[in-house]
Amino acid sequence: MSIYTKRGDSGTTSLMNGISVSKSDDRIELLGTIDELNSALGLAKVISEDSLKEHLSQIQRQLMQIMAGIADPRNLDYRCPKEEILALEEGIDHMEASFPRAKEFVLYGGCELSARLDMARAIARRAERRFRKVAQYYGADNKAMQYLNRLSDYLYVAARYSDYRSVSCPEEAIRQEVIRNVMRETKAAR
Repeated sequence: MSIYTKRGDSGTTSLMNGISVSKSDDRIELLGTIDELNSALGLAKVISEDSLKEHLSQIQRQLMQIMAGIADPRNLDYRCPKEEILALEEGIDHMEASFPRAKEFVLYGGCELSARLDMARAIARRAERRFRKVAQYYGADNKAMQYLNRLSDYLYVAARYSDYRSVSCPEEAIRQEVIRNVMRETKAAR
């Protein structure tokens, strides 16, 4: 069977439940955004250490399940389990206990891994906004929306932890100095 079916040439596609919708449908936009997020996580995963790589793989699997739930919302097998949200919270708590996370303005890109994680976080936030819109019109798995919210928090902390671990590189010292200068200028302008 060929990868191309030509069914989408007219600007429509089908959800898993067989319903044909426009490719500009809010649900398709959401599915595309989550697919983009999953791809960004793959970019971060390839340069991650083993423990983070395992967490990112589990997140990718959960995102695929969430996508299935969007494409077939009546299938309860695709609902996001609360345990997945708790796993993200445990990961956040573990990382935050491992380093003194800065509570001020952050200049992204302290290291390559943090830059990739921050890109994924920004996409997760966009997916969360699109999910809210889909929920208004079509209903949605509230736990899946909660998962995306917690995922962006997880990715933010993972990025900061990656920056912290790369502190030995000279670029980090420069980055920290730039942040301090920006904060001083911001406070002086008030």
